[in-house]
Formats: sequence, C-alpha cells, structure tokens
Amino acid sequence: MTLDDLQALIDRMYSDKDRARGTPGTFLWLIEEIGELAAALAEGTHEQKEAEFADVFAWLVTLANINDVNLTKALEAKYGQGCPGCGLHVCTCNSKP
Repeated sequence: MTLDDLQALIDRMYSDKDRARGTPGTFLWLIEEIGELAAALAEGTHEQKEAEFADVFAWLVTLANINDVNLTKALEAKYGQGCPGCGLHVCTCNSKP
C-alpha cells in the first residue's frame, strides 16, 4: 500500500466523521494514540507496538486529510532532495529538520 493509497482508504472509511470532528478534535485523538504508542514502546509486545504505530499513522493521515494535505507531496517537497538542513542524503548538519 502506498501513502496515497492509505490516504484515500482512510478518507473513504472515515471522512464524514473526521470532517465533522474537525482539526482540534482529531488532533486530540492523535495525541491520545501517541500516548498509547509510548506505553507500548515502554512495555508492550511487538504486536502491540505494531498496532499502535498503525493507529498513530492512521490518525496523522486523518489530520492531513481534513486539512487537505497530500502527504506524499509534502514529504517529497521537504525530504525528497535530502536533509532540509544540509541537502545531503546522509545528514551531516546539526540542524533539526
């Protein structure tokens, strides 16, 4: 599954609910899932970690969808040519991208 496929799938499954909830409510759901990921990373099984990574990613995609952000384009624009700081594919700078 490509990132574009995932964005389309999430949009098909949840777009009505997501747009009704809006950005602030969706952001809170994302933060809750990040907390669950933190707990899984600290003491969860591998399967729990996988599930929580998937949930965090799905909520991030949801947030992008309701804000009309194409993640493939955004990632290519920011990271497609290398590190945003030094421009290299193996970063040598001290800046945080």
